[in-house]
Order: sequence, then structure tokens, then C-alpha cells
Amino acid sequence: MIRATQTATAPDEFAAPHERRQVVVRFDVLIEDTGETYRCAETRSLLEGMEALGRKGIPVGCRNGGCGVCKVQVTSGSYASRVMSREHVSEEDEREGRVLACRVRPTSDVHLAVIGKMKKSVVRRVETADAPTSHST
Repeated sequence: MIRATQTATAPDEFAAPHERRQVVVRFDVLIEDTGETYRCAETRSLLEGMEALGRKGIPVGCRNGGCGVCKVQVTSGSYASRVMSREHVSEEDEREGRVLACRVRPTSDVHLAVIGKMKKSVVRRVETADAPTSHST
């Protein structure tokens, strides 16, 4: 089920164009590896949304599609993409939903799995948090 949130205000007829508020559409993004969900505006990349989680240890690389650090597999949902380095994302990868999170923006709710170099950091953090704590007496 796709559930988008629109934030809108009534336009102020007397406000200057740069002062008018625009409609912001946000989508739910589920990181399947961790079970975490975050909201991502249609104007932001999936990586920018991930960064907004405020978690330390999410490597972001160049943020421009050239390094391949933020490679993810989109398992459901739709997105708009920008040019990505073919060194890191082949045409087949792109057709199969393997993309760079810095170069795609959600157009619906999205589920993704982290498959790039940042997987170790994203998944390790959750496994460490879930590990049982032992106490000695």
C-alpha cells in the first residue's frame, strides 16, 4: 500500500512567489536489513533521507554517483534516477533496481536492501545493538 504524505498550506495570494509554500510529498522508506523506516521527501535522494536518521557510521562517499559506496537494491516501490557511474552500476543493475542511493529520489513508498560498501556499517550497527548483553556477578 502506497501512503504518501502531502504537506500543503493555502497559498497566500499576496505573498511574493519566493515566499509561497510548496507542497512537499514524503514517502516511507524501509531499510530491510535493519527494519528501520524513515520519511524521505520526493525532492531528496534516498541517501539524504538515510542521513537524516542521524545514525553515525553511514558512509556517504561522494554523494554524486561516482564512488559506488551507497549502492542499494530497491525491492519494491518506484523512484526517479539520475545518471550513475557505469563503473559501479551497470545497465542490468539499474534495470534490476540496483542503484546508488545518492542518485535516486522516491516517487512512492520504497523498500530497499543495502548492498554496497555501506552495508557493513549499516547492518553491523544493528547487529551490535541486538546482541545479548552478558553480565557477570
